[in-house]
Amino acid sequence: MNVAPGKLKDVVVIEPKVFGDARGFFLETWSAKRYVDAGVPDAFVQDNISFSARGILRGLHFQKPNPQGKLVSVLAGEVYDVVVDLRGDSPTCGQWEPFSLTGDSKRQVYVPPGFAHGFQVVSETALFHYKCTDYYAPANEHTLRWDDPDLAIPWPVPNPIVSDKDRKGVRLRDLRGEA
Repeated sequence: MNVAPGKLKDVVVIEPKVFGDARGFFLETWSAKRYVDAGVPDAFVQDNISFSARGILRGLHFQKPNPQGKLVSVLAGEVYDVVVDLRGDSPTCGQWEPFSLTGDSKRQVYVPPGFAHGFQVVSETALFHYKCTDYYAPANEHTLRWDDPDLAIPWPVPNPIVSDKDRKGVRLRDLRGEA
């Protein structure tokens, strides 16, 4: 597997080794020892899958307290994935980084605790998978505005479809140092 650091502190990009032939392919999506050696913790407690259509934007979500680290990937389709560092003591606090995740590439991104995370589907549909380092706690979930002008994230599909919760997110400048 190929491992590279993201541009934001503690983000890790993983490209698993894929074994393919005329029958299809095989890959290992998680192996505690190899991933820990790559800088990804092994304390995952929950796996989630979401299915979405083109233009749907989910995020930018984070939990406080009990922040979740996430190992994210796309099983089918393609998404524009974005992480935002909200850790007040981080040299990359307030910065964001995008990734193209596809079912074809099998690329994974480790999003550390203290980051907001979101994605927009750019293919017809997408099947998104994430492993989490802490349990989902609805009372602790918060949303950073996907269209925060201070972030100016260039989401690729115009007029995204967002939930009411995501539409009511807060701006980054109102969160500084609190995540």
